[in-house]
Amino acid sequence: MKLLLDTHMLLWAAGSSQRLPEATRALLLDQDNDLVFSVASLWEIVIKSGLGRDHFRVDAALLRRELRINSYEELPIAADHVLAVANLPPLHKDPFDRLLIAQATVEGMTLITTDPLVAGYPGPIRAV
Repeated sequence: MKLLLDTHMLLWAAGSSQRLPEATRALLLDQDNDLVFSVASLWEIVIKSGLGRDHFRVDAALLRRELRINSYEELPIAADHVLAVANLPPLHKDPFDRLLIAQATVEGMTLITTDPLVAGYPGPIRAV
């Protein structure tokens, strides 16, 4: 199964965070699953890092390199993904989350999230 991690899950997985739920950790370690990260998550991280907040310091380039070294597949943003956002109900206003939902839907991947608003969307979403 292809698993697309939302930005929080991606940061927690990359940082071996204690916040990463055990069920998610098991999914990530399962060799039958292909792990995917979206360029949209990198974009979100770059924007948040650029705000200069002390509690958020992530080097997106380093994160990308480490993810690729650890066999994560990089998912670019395609026009089909952007256009699919228009088909989503207005449950959530975060444009990055909406793009991730659209990408998972278009690509037939399962989006892994802890966000209850994201989990409320129809489609291939797994709340952990």
